[in-house]
Amino acid sequence: MKSTAPIILFVYNRLEHTKKTVEALQQNFLAAESELYIYSDAAKNSEAKIAVDELRSYLNTIRGFRSVHIELREKNLGVDENIVRGVTEIINEKGRVIVLEDDLVTSPWFLKYMNDALDFYENEEKVISIHGYTYPVKEKLKEVFFLKGADCWGWATWKRGWDLLEIDGRKLLDQFTDEKLKTDFNFNNTYDYIGALTRQANGETKEWDIRWYASAFLADKLTLYPGSSLVGNIGHDASGSHCGVSNLYDVILSGVAIDVETKTIPDEEAYLAFANFFRSISATPRIEKKSWFSWFFQ
Repeated sequence: MKSTAPIILFVYNRLEHTKKTVEALQQNFLAAESELYIYSDAAKNSEAKIAVDELRSYLNTIRGFRSVHIELREKNLGVDENIVRGVTEIINEKGRVIVLEDDLVTSPWFLKYMNDALDFYENEEKVISIHGYTYPVKEKLKEVFFLKGADCWGWATWKRGWDLLEIDGRKLLDQFTDEKLKTDFNFNNTYDYIGALTRQANGETKEWDIRWYASAFLADKLTLYPGSSLVGNIGHDASGSHCGVSNLYDVILSGVAIDVETKTIPDEEAYLAFANFFRSISATPRIEKKSWFSWFFQ
């Protein structure tokens, strides 16, 4: 294996979530060999400052990694701009990154999976990224598989992949002129990703992640997924500004190492399994109905 990829962690004001994220990461194989970069967004108002300051004090106590680098934003950027800037800064310097947010807990095998996949697919132009989370689908999935597009719930990429991100949502939306393309983008019309992209393009949201997915999808690029999730989300408790309350995405983390080698083609069975999952949650009542991408970020 080459040297380990740097880890980027984005945080704001959720101290207890951040502690759990860091503690799980510290238990990872390869944690002690990895550099950790933490981007702490500034408080958006005086009411948020106490929680932000408390979290920032905790950041100085973090150990267990080869090195820890802390970037304290001087003004509030919001999660979307903070992520785009942070990933761009580190990936331009290091060439590849592993990315987490402050409400994601990982399996001890997460970093090994990410680094193994980053090494193995580094020169495979068809592959844009590696993903650590997989929905709790009913179907049995392969150990690893590819799907078209990109994802952002514990993920990794190279500079060549990140360079494909189109920030202008309108430019992306204008390329969806074919109904079949829209249907495929929407996982056989089981989830309204086109609607999410439209809202972003119209300035109704700032979500960067729908643009990441659309950029990869339109470029016909693939993302690798594990059959058993290596990432869990603990933020669906209304603690974040974009999150409601839900247990629909809860998973049991994989307790074993994962072989990352597979054919670089989209997996139709996994695509249909994801579509079935989206269809099932669309029929499930919940406290807040939001786009999946909105549920992800704080």
